[in-house]
Amino acid sequence: MLQTNMLNAEQTRSPQTGPAYSDDAGSGGISELVNFALGLLRRQYLVIILTAVFALTSCIIYLRITPPTYTARVQVLLANPRAQFVQQQSILSEPAFDHNQIETQIQLLKSSALATSVITQLNLVNDPDFSGSGPSLSSLWRAASTWNSTLPQQSKASTPAGLSDAIITAFQDRLSANRIGMSSILEISFSSSNRERAAEIANAVAGAYIAEQLNAKFEANRSATSWLQDRLRDLGDQALNAERAVNQYKSQNNIVSPEGKSIDEQQVTELNNRLMAARAQLTEASARLNQYDAILRTNPANLSSMGTLDAVGSDVTSNPIINGLRQQYLELTRRESEYSARFGPNHQAVATLRNRLRDLRSSIFDEVRRLAENTRNDLEVAKQRQQQIEKQLAEAVVQSRTTNAAELTIRELENRAKGLRSLSDMFQQRYIGAKQQESFPISETRVVQPASPPQSKSKPKSKVILALGLIGGVGFGIMLGLFRELMDRVFRTSAQIEAELGLPCLALVPELVVPQSPLRRAKSRSNDGDPGQRTIAKDSAIHRAVVDRPLSRFAEAIRSIKLAIDLNATKTSNQVIGITSALPNEGKTTIAASLAQLIGHGGKSVIIVDCDLRNPSLSSSLAPNAAAGIIEVTNGSRSIEETVWRDPTTNLAFLPAVRRSDLLHSSELLSTDSMHKLFDRLRASYDYVIVDLPPLTPLVDVRATTQLVDHFILVVEWGQTKIDVVKHALHTAPTIHDSLIGTVLNKTDIKAMARYDSYLRDYYSEDHCARYGLSNSG
Repeated sequence: MLQTNMLNAEQTRSPQTGPAYSDDAGSGGISELVNFALGLLRRQYLVIILTAVFALTSCIIYLRITPPTYTARVQVLLANPRAQFVQQQSILSEPAFDHNQIETQIQLLKSSALATSVITQLNLVNDPDFSGSGPSLSSLWRAASTWNSTLPQQSKASTPAGLSDAIITAFQDRLSANRIGMSSILEISFSSSNRERAAEIANAVAGAYIAEQLNAKFEANRSATSWLQDRLRDLGDQALNAERAVNQYKSQNNIVSPEGKSIDEQQVTELNNRLMAARAQLTEASARLNQYDAILRTNPANLSSMGTLDAVGSDVTSNPIINGLRQQYLELTRRESEYSARFGPNHQAVATLRNRLRDLRSSIFDEVRRLAENTRNDLEVAKQRQQQIEKQLAEAVVQSRTTNAAELTIRELENRAKGLRSLSDMFQQRYIGAKQQESFPISETRVVQPASPPQSKSKPKSKVILALGLIGGVGFGIMLGLFRELMDRVFRTSAQIEAELGLPCLALVPELVVPQSPLRRAKSRSNDGDPGQRTIAKDSAIHRAVVDRPLSRFAEAIRSIKLAIDLNATKTSNQVIGITSALPNEGKTTIAASLAQLIGHGGKSVIIVDCDLRNPSLSSSLAPNAAAGIIEVTNGSRSIEETVWRDPTTNLAFLPAVRRSDLLHSSELLSTDSMHKLFDRLRASYDYVIVDLPPLTPLVDVRATTQLVDHFILVVEWGQTKIDVVKHALHTAPTIHDSLIGTVLNKTDIKAMARYDSYLRDYYSEDHCARYGLSNSG
């Protein structure tokens, strides 16, 4: 919460308080984020350190109680190169290994059949890693899984080799197979608590896998040879029958050379090519004629810019006659412009040039008309040629259709005969290769690097676990610290007050701790015992801190409040000031008494009035022996002169409140006419009237004093007062909110402020206070 509000508050700062209003928005956001992170570390470093230490301790305990595991690795190469004659005669396809095939081989390595073979071969049934007698975590997990099974008899289900599923599962859990990069090499890993045993089992798995591949290949070759023999016999008969059908069809249809291309087909192809060329020529002539007609439909005078001729294309612009005329036209145009500028547009020479330009345009126009006539003739010739070719093509197509049926049939028969003969020859080669391969069996895999006993344990990895524990502990500590920050819904900075309440923070008042000596306390009590003097008790030294220690930071903060009152220009009068808070015990009484002492010590006449009628704590401190107070003055039983107490040092006047019994209607008493008259008299008699009011939340008495008090000051306790409580209190008392001069952040831990307000951390430095003789202590 705190940091969320602080980030919002930074946006409401003035340009002098931080970079929130920097021209560079990106750098300002980064600066705020960095300050937020540094502030979080400064405030929550203990939480982060304790969490990291706890995580490291947990990791160390885990490393101490977890038994070591050793992993042995063996590398197996797939697709072992074969002898050349074996590859040529192989009956099985041998594509390059892709991802799917590699994954298939990995699953075969992890299969239950292979695991059963190795367990039986090495007699691993009684091995501690698989029988569950060892203290490993995996054995405990398997035991728990077996205990939670809904069908206990299934955990003892036997495999064909008489092994339980639990042993096979334990073996498979310790076995892993992976592809090395993009190669055809598989790495088989096996983990065990014994390093020699791990290497032995890894090599056994690789040997069992190679033997299984060899046996599977041998069985596949034998089955393929038997099937090829039967299939070869059938294909030979089918190919012979197909060849006989071809010869018989040739005899029936008198086809001498059906494989050559017929004359009709050649003629149709040639006519198609000629027709395409004629259509292209016709299209070109038609387009050119349209362009010429577009020029002829225009006025010859529109050819002055020559843009129309250029738009026609290269046929016109490449004409030597038109080119020559254009050159003359451009030259005369240049001269006409030159003469017009020199002699004027109406000169005889200019007129002559214009006539010649007009003649040239007419000549160009006549040449274009001649080209259009030539193109029209070419178009007619192209149309006649296209019609003649189309007619010839239609006749050739009709003639070719009568001879296609027989040729299609003979082609189909020949293709079938050729396909059957080729298939028969291919199966013949495969059959010969299969017979040879039976006598030369070879596996596609081999061991590249056998497994050896590992020198170091594979898990648990001490460095990795400790690093993860440290990182996780720090990360969790940061999260825990951030959660504490978000839940810290209290006021800690002036920027928070300004952002949340929309009120200025008048001062940061440090926490005040004033020890009292027994001698002074006894002396003050003896003075207070004389009721005739009505002198303020001097044992309340906490209210005299501004007088006893005028060069303290506390006194300087009270001066800041007094200055804010004097400079307030919202109303004509700043004479009666009410001090209140949202909740009790926030220090409003101390602020009120200290402010009054400061004003009196400065030479002004001031009176402090205790209007907390239900809990007059200020009266108990300053005038514990008072017999009459503000209640007696308002009801007329005593005069104000008989009830006012004074401080001879500062000339401070104090009007106490004597609580004789529970007041049920204190708010009505504060709003009576006699109370108004009392305050009018105080205004006339004193320069300042400081009113100690009750808190806003538990009572409504403060709302009844809006007609008595000019302005209010709200006291907020640092690190204790909830933001939502203050906002609700001001929301329920809108008249008080409108009359507030500002707020005071009381009981502030100045040393801790640098951790919460990073922008103003230099403001809280003791060096600045010591430079001017101020004491940083309260």
